[in-house]
Amino acid sequence: MGFKSFIFFIVDIIKGRGAQHNTHNKFLQHQHTMLDDFLNYCETESESADNNKTSYLEIYPKTILNKVTSPDIGFSYSMNPYQGCEHGCIYCYARNTHEYWGYSAGLDFERKILYKVNAPKLLEKKLRSKSWQPQDIMFSGNTDCYQPIEKKLEITRKMLQVLLKLKHPVSMITKNSLILRDLDILKEMAEMNLVRVSISITSLSEETRRVVEPRTASIKKRLETVQVLSENGIPVNVMMAPIIPSINSHEILPLVKKVSELGATSIGYTIVRLNGAIGEIFTNWLRKTYLDRADKILHQIEDCHGGSLNDSRYGNRMRGEGKIAEQINMQFKLARKLYLKDKNFPLLDFSKFDKHQTNQISLF
Repeated sequence: MGFKSFIFFIVDIIKGRGAQHNTHNKFLQHQHTMLDDFLNYCETESESADNNKTSYLEIYPKTILNKVTSPDIGFSYSMNPYQGCEHGCIYCYARNTHEYWGYSAGLDFERKILYKVNAPKLLEKKLRSKSWQPQDIMFSGNTDCYQPIEKKLEITRKMLQVLLKLKHPVSMITKNSLILRDLDILKEMAEMNLVRVSISITSLSEETRRVVEPRTASIKKRLETVQVLSENGIPVNVMMAPIIPSINSHEILPLVKKVSELGATSIGYTIVRLNGAIGEIFTNWLRKTYLDRADKILHQIEDCHGGSLNDSRYGNRMRGEGKIAEQINMQFKLARKLYLKDKNFPLLDFSKFDKHQTNQISLF
C-alpha cells in the first residue's frame, strides 16, 4: 500500500503554468498528442519535450469593442487588447475563447498570446463614429489588459490615452500591479469621474496565489496597488473571484477587512464554474496540486451548481445555489456590513464625452 501511494504522488508539474496539459479544441478535427516513444527519446537524449516558452502573435482585428448581451454582467461592452493570458489562472472562464482562434484552452491559452496592435486606432474610430453614444465599457472583460507583455507593448496605455482625450468613461479590472504605470492618466480621468478600477484578489495567501494564479502579481503587490490607487483618488473595487470551496472560501472576512483598510470602497465575488474545457483542465490540475482534497473540492463545486461542474444558467452561474453558496453569500453580506458599511463605489460620468475632441487648436 505504501509503495503504491508513493508512486501515485509522483507527478510532473509544469512550473510557472496553471494548466498542465493541452485539451482538445472542439472546433478542430485533429489533435496533437505526445507519444511515450517521443518522451522516452527526449529522456535518453537529455532533450526537453516542451520548452514551455511563451510566443506572441500580432493580429489586426476589424473591431475592438465586443457587445455584451448577458443579463447578469453589469456592462454593455468589453474590450481586450490581448487574446490568451500569460497569468495562467487555472479557473479562467476566458480559456474557452482561445479555441475560436484555433488553439487549446489549456497550455496554449497561457503560451500563445495574440496582441491587437491596432486596438487604439480601432477604439478611437468607434468612439468618434456618428452612431456611438457613451456606454459602459469594461477594459479586460475577458483577458487581463495588464498581463506581462503590456509592459513592452503599451497597447492598454495608448487606449487609455484615447479614452482620456475623448473623455469617455471606462471600468477596468486587472490582477497586475502594472496598472500603476498609468497612474498619471488614471488620476486625470478620476478627477472627472471617468474611471473605476477593480483589482482581482482571490486570496491573502501567497502560497495559494502561486499555484492558482502562477504568473500574476504577488498578493503583496496587489494590496499595495489597492492602497496607491485609493490614495490617488481612483475608486477601487476588489473582486474576490472566483470563490473556490476549500481553497479560498475561508478567507472572505479577513480579505474584505484588509482591502477596506487599504481604501477599497466595494467588494464583489463569483463562485467558480467550470464550463467547456475548463472542467477537464481544472480537474487535471487539482489532482496534481491538491491531491489530498481534490474529490472534496470537486463535489463542493458541484453542490454549488445543481450537481454539475458546468453552469451556464443566467442568474445562477455567478452566485451558485445550495447550502455552500448560501454560506458564501451570507459571509459577503456580513463582510460588507462590518467593513464597507459607509463606503460607496461612485457612478461614472457620461456627460463629458466629446467625440469631436482634438488636440489641435480650431481655426474657426
